[in-house]
Amino acid sequence: MTVRPEGPAERIVWSTLTWTWPFYAIGTLYVVGPVLAWVLAGLAALSLYLGPAIRRDLRPTGPVPGLIWLWFAGMAVMLFALWAGHMDWDLGMMKTIKSSIGWAKGWALLALFPLAGAVLPIRREVLIRAQCIVGLWTLVLAPALLAAPYLGLPERIFTSPFKAVGGPGPEYFTVYLYTFDPASWTARWQFYAPWSPFAAILGILMVLFALEEKQRRWMLIGVCAGVLMILASKSRMGLVGLVACTMAPRLLPLIARSWAWFAVSTITASAAVWGAFAYDMAVAAVQGFKGARADSTRVRETLQRIAWERWQNDAVWFGHGTVQPGPHLVEYMPIGSHHTWYALLFVKGVTGFLAFLIPFVAHFIFVTIDAINNPRGRLPLGILLTFLLLSFGENIEIEVYLMWPSLVLLGCHLREAATSVHPRETQAQGVPA
Repeated sequence: MTVRPEGPAERIVWSTLTWTWPFYAIGTLYVVGPVLAWVLAGLAALSLYLGPAIRRDLRPTGPVPGLIWLWFAGMAVMLFALWAGHMDWDLGMMKTIKSSIGWAKGWALLALFPLAGAVLPIRREVLIRAQCIVGLWTLVLAPALLAAPYLGLPERIFTSPFKAVGGPGPEYFTVYLYTFDPASWTARWQFYAPWSPFAAILGILMVLFALEEKQRRWMLIGVCAGVLMILASKSRMGLVGLVACTMAPRLLPLIARSWAWFAVSTITASAAVWGAFAYDMAVAAVQGFKGARADSTRVRETLQRIAWERWQNDAVWFGHGTVQPGPHLVEYMPIGSHHTWYALLFVKGVTGFLAFLIPFVAHFIFVTIDAINNPRGRLPLGILLTFLLLSFGENIEIEVYLMWPSLVLLGCHLREAATSVHPRETQAQGVPA
């Protein structure tokens, strides 16, 4: 099956995604993501404004779904919380402007990319095939990357001059062959991500996309590339996500059936016999998971505790406005990092926390219901499960610039759900079962 982009929107998305590795090679990925978001959102706004007057291959595919408006409302409240936090702490006009630009490059993308997917004529199969092409790039380059530390090649090749545009740190503009884990001094690979655990998340998303690919050759390429990224990153979060985020969307329709509920109730009723043993096993597994990287776990838990206590004591409603340097106890890691939810409370308070929580939960419920009734919901549900997993270990807003294909697909799914009357009709139109 040949998949080719049609129309300006699809060609922009296709070219940007398939050129992921070349963009990484010159250190511009952090710039490309936000620019793409605002360009696609501008096209979507123009399409909605002109309607039938615009060229046929840019006409809106339907009205803006309600969930997209909810995301826009949430991200607007996020910006308001940012301004309020800066005013409360007298951070000054320059810091407020800088943080607002950061919002435009981060949180705003959570609404802009789904808008583009929901309004512009972008097909999910184009996104899926392009993601598999990125997987092919990854497999071709993998031998050189994996051999680099054993050949004595340097970890870092160079830092791009594009870092002058500003960002969370120089690692977003740096081209790496590999890095060393400071705890064990063994090599870890991050591919085109700024650090290894994030590469594992991108690997999970690649596997999710590849599993929906209709052509088996491309599917195997995408799955192999995604699994390689997860294993080479040596991320605990990636291993958990590989199982949970791929299996849960496929098991959900079975659990929803009556016979499955009967089986679950039977198992639950017998929990009195084996429940204590299962609990002990689960506790041991969790402790083993944390002990695999004890130093990392300690730093993360300490950061979360500090963020929680300072949020309660200092700034409940609008937070501190920005992350703050941490003490030696947490290896000087910024307070308000390494956890989306604690970071939101610390930086933007309850207002920012709810601004992200409400649209995320609403979208999650929507895709869960659709995944039960229709195979088209499996990929969106897997994506949101991956985002949820990521939120407990990283800050989502500084990583959306690489997760944009998933956000566009979430918008495509909302469009498909709005235009489909019955699940069987969707299957008849070619959505993989």
